[in-house]
Amino acid sequence: MADKGKDKIITTPSSIYENSNIRDDIYRHIQSTLGNDPVRPDNYSCFMGLSYSVRDRLIERWINTQRSFYDTFAKRVYYLSMEFLPGRFLMNYLTNLKMEDKASDAVREMGFNLEELEEEEWDAGLGNGGLGRLASCYMDSVATLKIPCYGYGIRYDYGIFHQTLVNGYQREQCDNWSRRASACEVRRQNNLEKIRFYGRSESYEDDKGHRRIRWVDGDIVMAMACDILIPGYNNDFVTNMRLWSALSSREFNLENFNQGDYIGAVEAKVNSENISKVLYPSDEAEKGRELRLKQQYFFVAATLKDIIRRYKKQNQTFENFPDYVAIQLNDTHPSIAIPELMRLLVDEEFLEWDEAWSVCVRTFAYTNHTVLPEALETWPVDLIGKVLPRHLQIIYEINYRFLDQVKTRFAGDNEMLSRVSLINEKGVKAVRMAYLAIVGSHSVNGVAALHSEILKKGLFSDFERIFPGRIKNITNGITPRRWLYQANPLLSRLITSAIGDEWIRDLSRLKRLVPFADDANFRDSWRKTKLENKKRLARYILRKIRIGVNPDTLFDVHVKRMHEYKRQLLNLLHVITLYNRIKADHSAGHTPRTVLFAGKAAPAYFQAKLIIKLINSVADVVNNDPDVMGLLKVLFLPNYCISQAEKIIPAADLSEQISTAGMEASGTGNMKLALNGALTIGTLDGANVEIMEEVGRDNIFIFGLKASEVESLRAGGYNPRNYYDNDLELERAIDMIDSGFFSPKEPGLFKPITESLLERGDYYMLLADYRDYIRAQEEVSKAFQNRDEWTRKSILNTANMGKFSSDRAVLEYTRDIWGIKTFEE
Repeated sequence: MADKGKDKIITTPSSIYENSNIRDDIYRHIQSTLGNDPVRPDNYSCFMGLSYSVRDRLIERWINTQRSFYDTFAKRVYYLSMEFLPGRFLMNYLTNLKMEDKASDAVREMGFNLEELEEEEWDAGLGNGGLGRLASCYMDSVATLKIPCYGYGIRYDYGIFHQTLVNGYQREQCDNWSRRASACEVRRQNNLEKIRFYGRSESYEDDKGHRRIRWVDGDIVMAMACDILIPGYNNDFVTNMRLWSALSSREFNLENFNQGDYIGAVEAKVNSENISKVLYPSDEAEKGRELRLKQQYFFVAATLKDIIRRYKKQNQTFENFPDYVAIQLNDTHPSIAIPELMRLLVDEEFLEWDEAWSVCVRTFAYTNHTVLPEALETWPVDLIGKVLPRHLQIIYEINYRFLDQVKTRFAGDNEMLSRVSLINEKGVKAVRMAYLAIVGSHSVNGVAALHSEILKKGLFSDFERIFPGRIKNITNGITPRRWLYQANPLLSRLITSAIGDEWIRDLSRLKRLVPFADDANFRDSWRKTKLENKKRLARYILRKIRIGVNPDTLFDVHVKRMHEYKRQLLNLLHVITLYNRIKADHSAGHTPRTVLFAGKAAPAYFQAKLIIKLINSVADVVNNDPDVMGLLKVLFLPNYCISQAEKIIPAADLSEQISTAGMEASGTGNMKLALNGALTIGTLDGANVEIMEEVGRDNIFIFGLKASEVESLRAGGYNPRNYYDNDLELERAIDMIDSGFFSPKEPGLFKPITESLLERGDYYMLLADYRDYIRAQEEVSKAFQNRDEWTRKSILNTANMGKFSSDRAVLEYTRDIWGIKTFEE
């Protein structure tokens, strides 16, 4: 990497807000920014005034941070993700700026409570699940570690959806998170990029007689940059996510309007702006698939224009582009960026193909987040040819050259050519986007040790032979600032009182807690802290769904995206078994338990939505049966989101991580819960394996088949009926579901669920793992009865979670993939 300006000293002007009174700033913004009377502010205007006051301080730091990048000619990282899931911003900003106390004092002087003001903010609807939350954790870490990195994605108007329950069924409503003005956004209305769709490729001869190709005609959509600021923890470093919003290049057709065609007058505007309306529109219909492809290209095309614009400020040629630019593809969604960069370099910057390809491969890196072949994204060739005609040509050229190299190295292995081709020729011709990402990147990484081994030995084994060493592992992580320090202030204060506060920036320091697990007074304080968090959650549950829960019971928590492989249904089979046992013998010393589910199912995912209905139907029976009162309660909290997770996770006693082994790439919910002292019950899947290695086999409840055993059982002809026929408790639980015990007015309602288990092969092997799961749950119940020993295990879980910091993961990316140093190095 060039070392221009490496010795330049970064100077930062003194802050204009250094001696500013935050209360005065709040009043000023209420009057001047909101146009309200500062004498009589309400909760919302005080919240907005505080938010704008915080933003003032962030923008000043952001400008200084950007200047330092230019002054030092820093190599920058661009993290491309289809989704981010940042949660609420205000408290995170106050936490990282170390302004919580000042802000709390200021609003208290004005007659407000900071915790109540926090509830005025709606969660930003920019993501759905673990993929988006991981991206947001990494953004917090790059800022805290002073890494010159930006996040890029789409600024969705409505996000995924707002989940409600109607008679136990999931109902989706628009998540109009941005209806209120947001102080966290900086809309760059003068920063617009033209994005083309459709059209055609045409060949022409340039003024030097060279044959060139250009993309012409078609439709133009404008991409407007919206920046969301991301501060590091206590370090004056502020970076940003740059999210693109789609605008029409033709706001209004006056001719159509004057002719009475009022809908046609705005049709182009509506069609263009649909691109950034909703995260993951349904792809069941052709138009939905086309919109998804347009979303992916829209944001990567705008991002690459922005990257090149910034690069050209200090560089004239592209030979050093990878020395100043690293692009990380967060899953396959942004992989269309590879042919787009090739198009820009070859068609617009006039590089020769080989030079452009070298630049491209050295610039891109790809993170894979799945082990399921069916989850690897593909796009029909005809669809790409229609929407992005030039890109299809480029993809075919990449594939031709790649297969030519494979043919030379692995002569005679024609089956390999078919297996690794970027084009799947079977059935409807389609582009394999994950393969494109692998071929076009210098690094590919899995997100847990087990996951990465599965990629090397299974899913991408051919590519491991072709590109030895390209596939590596970087285990996911979570930010301790959000998921312990901010989400669990009671536990944070207890930990800090024992070992100091260095753990906030270096999570490995939690190891110092290990001796305190044997300190009776500390265990007592830990137990009281957990109880207070459970009481807080109980109040929240009562307020949200009008169900009272006993904080002294075991809080058994299963919160994550609803999917069959995550096996919420297996948990429910245990609930039904427990219900039957209590009914049979109420005096058998059962451990009182509250089982809490939360998570969203994709709108078109029938089976997952039916499982939500079943959970609520089981809850109706259990919660209204006097025979089990006080011993078992079941509930489903609607609209799981970051702010809800921040209430649930600190209160959890037991963390359900029970996916079919070999199907969860990593998981980060397991990390958040264990960090907050929950004990894990889980399979040896994803990051559970590494969590077990860190916390110790005695402090986690492991059950079920291993990934290799799942594979062997399936290959040998798995018959779920054998398990059903030979296990009376399992048989009874399934029969209760099948017979309509939980749906007496609709006896056949849940037959699709029981048929999936008994008639359609039980693909996710619930029945094979059921009995061992029941055994592990019996161990849980017994362990929880000894509260002192449970507390010791809880402390040891938290103490040994240092490895799972997103700071550690991001530092591995900087060292092993991006090739950059932090500003602190």
